[in-house]
Amino acid sequence: MVQGYYPVIEAMSKDIDIRLNHRVKRITNGYNKVMVTVEDGRNFVADAAIITVPVGVLKANLIEFKPKLPEWKLSAIADLGVGNENKIALRFDNVFWPNVELLGIVAPTSYACGYFLNLHKATGHQVLVYMAAGRLAYDVEKLSDRDAADFAMRQLKQMFPDAPEPVQYLVSRWGTDPDSLGCYSYDLVGKPTDVYDRLRAPLGNLFFGGEAVCMDDHQGSVHGAYSAGIIAAEDCSRHLIKRLGSLEIVQLVSSGEEILKAIVPLQISRM
Repeated sequence: MVQGYYPVIEAMSKDIDIRLNHRVKRITNGYNKVMVTVEDGRNFVADAAIITVPVGVLKANLIEFKPKLPEWKLSAIADLGVGNENKIALRFDNVFWPNVELLGIVAPTSYACGYFLNLHKATGHQVLVYMAAGRLAYDVEKLSDRDAADFAMRQLKQMFPDAPEPVQYLVSRWGTDPDSLGCYSYDLVGKPTDVYDRLRAPLGNLFFGGEAVCMDDHQGSVHGAYSAGIIAAEDCSRHLIKRLGSLEIVQLVSSGEEILKAIVPLQISRM
């Protein structure tokens, strides 16, 4: 996404009431209503709710469910793994690297197996992004931004000994971010194959979305999260139509993708 994901979010959020900085602490699922309690104690009541928080947040029990989630739903959450990958973005005054997609060296162990993504090839910005995964990603989060940038520069100078210092750097910390606690779901060895179906299954007025419940093998990706959200919204719509007998909400859901196509001139580069 050459322009980042913001144009997509901006287009899809048109005419929708979105509340930022409302961290959910409790979800109470009643017979006909759902009550969502946020961090400052305020309550929001709705006919239904779609839960799209990352699996890492569900695994950490940061949201209290009343009544408690059934054992089959809790086991689905427990049976999924959560991976971590962090980025150290380095911006330079000039381009000193070749016009290729990725740059990297053979690492002595799997622990240090990182690589650089060349954003200049796709966007024209003089930026290299070091990608750190697994245990290395968690260790990067223990460093200050400056130390993390220095670590990435040491890797870069193994390929380009005369590489200049970056003029700007940015470091992600997905593994310790309380709103994510990880990057993506993955299959754990030896776990049941129906784990995604159990996680996706609705509970009364609660429906579940997010990359982990994607039905077309795109778990761990933004497009997987998008398609899962559409399915959850359609399931929620059908549930409410059956209960309330209104078609208005279905029309709102189905028009979302048309709005996106009409408003956002997407620029997608495979470099």
